[in-house]
Amino acid sequence: MRHMCPVALLTALLVMPALAPTPLRAEAATDKVAEVLPAITVAPALKHPLVDRIIASGLIEPVEEVHVAPLIEGQPIEALLVDVGELVEEGQVLALLSKSSLELSLAQVKASEASAAATVAQADAQLIEAESSAAEAARVAERTAKLRDQGSASQAAADSANAGAVSATARVTVARQSRQAALAQQALQEAQLANIELQLSRTEVKAPVAGVITARNATLGAIASAAGLPMFVMERDGALEFRADLAEADLPRVTAGAPAKLTAAGLAEPLQGEVRLVEPAIDATTRLGRARISVTEPGALRSGMFVEAEITLAAREGLAVPVTAVGSDKQGSTVMRVKDGVVERVTVTTGIRDGGLIEITQGLEDGDLVVVKAASFVRAGDRINPVPQASN
Repeated sequence: MRHMCPVALLTALLVMPALAPTPLRAEAATDKVAEVLPAITVAPALKHPLVDRIIASGLIEPVEEVHVAPLIEGQPIEALLVDVGELVEEGQVLALLSKSSLELSLAQVKASEASAAATVAQADAQLIEAESSAAEAARVAERTAKLRDQGSASQAAADSANAGAVSATARVTVARQSRQAALAQQALQEAQLANIELQLSRTEVKAPVAGVITARNATLGAIASAAGLPMFVMERDGALEFRADLAEADLPRVTAGAPAKLTAAGLAEPLQGEVRLVEPAIDATTRLGRARISVTEPGALRSGMFVEAEITLAAREGLAVPVTAVGSDKQGSTVMRVKDGVVERVTVTTGIRDGGLIEITQGLEDGDLVVVKAASFVRAGDRINPVPQASN
């Protein structure tokens, strides 16, 4: 310092007090730091159209699948009249079975029936003869008894006449029983004849219902039998339905009549459907339930197709906030509401969850600001700088 120029020394002494911070400037800087608050993204609770939906998948299957089997056993298949994919009417002939052995049996039974009818006629004649003889024997016994009373006939003659009447009555009983046996034999032959005729009619395998042939297992020359695969498989009336697999928790929420929208590969536009019924049982292994959805216009749907469906459970306008704004604690669902820059925890009741929004049925009013991310590092009572959420 003692080597410095007096002028330079004086200048330095004058500048140093000016550079030192004054107490007033330090207090202003402290206030400016205190006003810096954390910027937290908030969003208002607003009314939105909300849809409660369930997404399910499954297969297209016939509403009712009909198996056509032969009604008689052991007859060869002579002709197949329909093929897979054909639409048939109820009662239409699908296949023909051989009639040869049945026609031979029919001729034999008809001959037996004619013999039984002749036996019945003979029994009728014998009965008439026996009844006539019994009537004559009764008259002889009566006359002999009167003559004995008058002394014109012996007791032996009367006894002989009575014995003849009893014997004739017994022959009537035998004739009646013989006639009943002949009638029973005739009825048996008639039943056998009707059975053969029924079997002959069943050599025509007919469609029990109208519908579409989906499978044909019958082959020409094979022996028709109901023990193996069905000759034909049909979709009754060609009606299809979607059988949706549902999670166990979702099953009670689905009710008959709920609308559904079906999408599948190859479909240009979704198809409209409706829940026809909800099956009461749940698969013990997969823990999945099943809902059957009828399709108004099946269009290009085919049995066995994989389909996804959006089942609408409810649709309404409600107050909603972002899903991330809702947290949970011991009291239930909560949100962090912001009023005048101060955070407060509010218990709410939630409803429909639709995409990134969740309905608030109780606890908030229209326009209330909530912290978008409930897990942010804010607590009740904190002062924040609310920043509106950017609109998508």
